[in-house]
Amino acid sequence: MKSYIHFIRHGITQGILNKWYYGNVDLPLIDEGIRELRNLKAQGIYPDAGEAACYTSGMLRANQTFEVIYESSDYRVISDLREISFGDWECKTFEELKAQDGFDEWMNDRKGEFTFPGGDSPLGFYSRVSRGLDELLAAHRNTGAPSSIVVCHGGVISACMCQLLKEPKENFWEWTPGPGRGYSVALDGKRVLGYQKL
Repeated sequence: MKSYIHFIRHGITQGILNKWYYGNVDLPLIDEGIRELRNLKAQGIYPDAGEAACYTSGMLRANQTFEVIYESSDYRVISDLREISFGDWECKTFEELKAQDGFDEWMNDRKGEFTFPGGDSPLGFYSRVSRGLDELLAAHRNTGAPSSIVVCHGGVISACMCQLLKEPKENFWEWTPGPGRGYSVALDGKRVLGYQKL
């Protein structure tokens, strides 16, 4: 039976405007982000939540985004779908990170094994998101709802799309949606039929 999982990235935060590397810092939406989400909603890009099972990562910006779009706080949290933690490097720009010990090691890491000081490694992040995706897929099947809506983060959505579509990790950045955007993935049981951009 055909069903859908809709992935929506949270709206604009100060971190996005400042071009920070941030993930674990629980930043709220800014006014501009709320306005943009309302504009996108008015354009009709978001799926209806009427019969959907709804989820967020539990982070403030994801919860706020869901509540702006759907005017509801009726969702379940899947905490493994939270964003990567940059640890001590949180809220710094790429230029600022160049001065950090370990920057060259990070730049030369091709396997995702570099661990941000006090934070995650890309491999650890990918593994955690995989668990979160498994939890989401199991819940999606078990609820019997025709669709599931999950509001989370750009990196998380990229990792989920790579895993669902069996894309190589090297294509990770190609799947990052803009704030308030995302993908609708069509499924037949466990089989992915295709996707559309929101």
